Amino acid sequence: MTNPLLSNLHLPLFNEIEIDHIEPAIDQVLKQNREEIAALIEPDHTFTWNNLMAPLEAIQDRLDRLWSPVSHMQGVTDSDALRKAYNACLPKLTGYYTEVGQNKKLFDAIKSLSENKDYNKLSIAQKKIIENDLRDFHLSGIDLEESKKKQFAELTDKLSQLSTKFSENVLDAAGAFTLHIENEHGAEGIPKHALDSAKERAEQMNKKGWVFTLEQPDFLAIMQYADSAHIRQQMYEAFVTRASDAGPNAGMWDNTQVMFDIIDTKKKMAQLLGFNNAAELSLATKMAKNTEEVMSFLHNLVSHARPFAKIEFSELEDFASKTAGIKKLNAWDVAYFSEKLRIEKYDISQETLRPYFQEDRVLLGMFKVVHTLYDINIKQITDVQTWHEDVKFFEITDNNGTPKAYFYLDLYSRKHKRDGAWMDECRIRRYLDKDTVQLPVAYLTCNFAKPAKKGQPALLTHDDVITLFHEFGHGLHHMLTTIDFASVSGINGVAWDAVELPSQFLENWCWQPEVLQWISCHVDTGEHLPDDLLEKMNQAKNYHAGLQMLRQCEFSMFDFMLHSDFDAKNGSAQVQNILDVVRAEIAVVPVAPFNRFQHGFSHIFAGGYGAGYYSYKWAEVLSCDAFSLFEEKGIFDKSTGKAFLDCILTQGGSEDMDVLFKNFRGRAPTTDALLRHSGLGE
Repeated sequence: MTNPLLSNLHLPLFNEIEIDHIEPAIDQVLKQNREEIAALIEPDHTFTWNNLMAPLEAIQDRLDRLWSPVSHMQGVTDSDALRKAYNACLPKLTGYYTEVGQNKKLFDAIKSLSENKDYNKLSIAQKKIIENDLRDFHLSGIDLEESKKKQFAELTDKLSQLSTKFSENVLDAAGAFTLHIENEHGAEGIPKHALDSAKERAEQMNKKGWVFTLEQPDFLAIMQYADSAHIRQQMYEAFVTRASDAGPNAGMWDNTQVMFDIIDTKKKMAQLLGFNNAAELSLATKMAKNTEEVMSFLHNLVSHARPFAKIEFSELEDFASKTAGIKKLNAWDVAYFSEKLRIEKYDISQETLRPYFQEDRVLLGMFKVVHTLYDINIKQITDVQTWHEDVKFFEITDNNGTPKAYFYLDLYSRKHKRDGAWMDECRIRRYLDKDTVQLPVAYLTCNFAKPAKKGQPALLTHDDVITLFHEFGHGLHHMLTTIDFASVSGINGVAWDAVELPSQFLENWCWQPEVLQWISCHVDTGEHLPDDLLEKMNQAKNYHAGLQMLRQCEFSMFDFMLHSDFDAKNGSAQVQNILDVVRAEIAVVPVAPFNRFQHGFSHIFAGGYGAGYYSYKWAEVLSCDAFSLFEEKGIFDKSTGKAFLDCILTQGGSEDMDVLFKNFRGRAPTTDALLRHSGLGE
């Protein structure tokens, strides 16, 4: 029987994948790849794109198509058996990539292309691939002496395993906690949809009352709406102490040493390559030129946001004092009273809006937005294998019905699924031969509350809608590319501090009156979002914008300073100490002494955002500035939409983003639009 992980079919055969297949398949492909790379670079002849780079891309794509569904399932259907197989493969993959990155003969072969007389005949994208590859060889230790190459390889393997361990600890710690509310008093204030789900969960566990988990829909429902401060405190403490030395499961799945080892390993790798620290190494592939530019950027945002944030928090304290007699807000009170104050000021809340945003209607409206902007059509396909019954699959076509891309959509929170929202690659657009292109396929994943009962529609908050548009923006960047070379196709080759541009950009349409008519339909009455609610939404749009920006800057500064200032001799306590220093400088919201936020900060310890969390704000400058052109020309102006498609979305990483942005906007980006959109500027 053919191993479905090695099938040549366009899509993974999820229903046929067996965990026992994974490691043998990896072994087989890695062996095949090594043999083919060796054969490619063995001949003593002039290397060309067709006899070197094109075969290398095919070799890499075979491995990508194998590992993509495995890596994805590990994030959305975690199990002990899958985890064991995944972890068995990680050192093999890490070793392979390090070996390729330190292959001097391969490096020399690719370098010879850049020195060949025919180099200038290559396309811009092809030249960028060669340029990136040579850079990445240097960042993989190609220049090191053999003993240091071996040390670098060992550190790379260690970092891979540590990052996986961090993620596993967070998932296990979150899964181990439940909050059981047995009486009506404890459940007061919590929205009905959350109570219905919690009641169903309790019944499945043969318990009375309601059972809540640390999954995002449950956490937000408690923190924003539960009237009981005791219940809020329990949920808050469990959430901010996940995988740490504090909280209800103190010491179990503790990431304290894991974090220290991750940063220490990164610094050692950076220093081996000649950098002072991991932050400098990170910037070698980003738009930002140096650490000073990043810190100056963040301090500038703080200087604009902090005065607003102090006023906002003072107002919140006054409100809590007047309405509840609370003289000092605890950390678990902030979200609750923030929501109360929002309702007081604007007579609107996320729960007020939830009945208007039915999942199917939101999807249809979102698809209409991108059809209007980019002339693409989206339809669901039902006869495709997926990893869970709730997952949907869609096809994107042009106006002639020609397929352009596909995507899986996995919207609901569930056990054994990683928290958060993300887009990832299933298949990358690239040439297969002169007549055939492999079309891109994306995974789009969120963690929304599923319908309380079968047959009922899933209802989203407006914040959920923004998250969905955000991830779909990432998906469009991957799926609408016209670059046919995998390593700069879609999101590949895009500087990490620019990769959030298309996602944040699409969020802007969630606030447009015309679009809100397309995506809203009240679950009971069928009416669109009424004008009075729309007006209240817009009035509340920048509610606590200063606090929100300051929070992002706090995370960004902590991340960047951790990667730039870390010194192993200061011990594991310095992770907390650096965070405390940042908070002392800029934070205005109280933090509980038991807070261990960093122990669950998967973005930087288990994701791609280490020394790059600032990218969210950096890219938001780009996205706001890009959208400001639509504000000038019209939000559905055809020529502007085509320009964004042609200059940004289709181009992938074929050119640097500062070049692509100038091609679209006609100038370099400024922060003016970001500050204006946030209500923090003119």
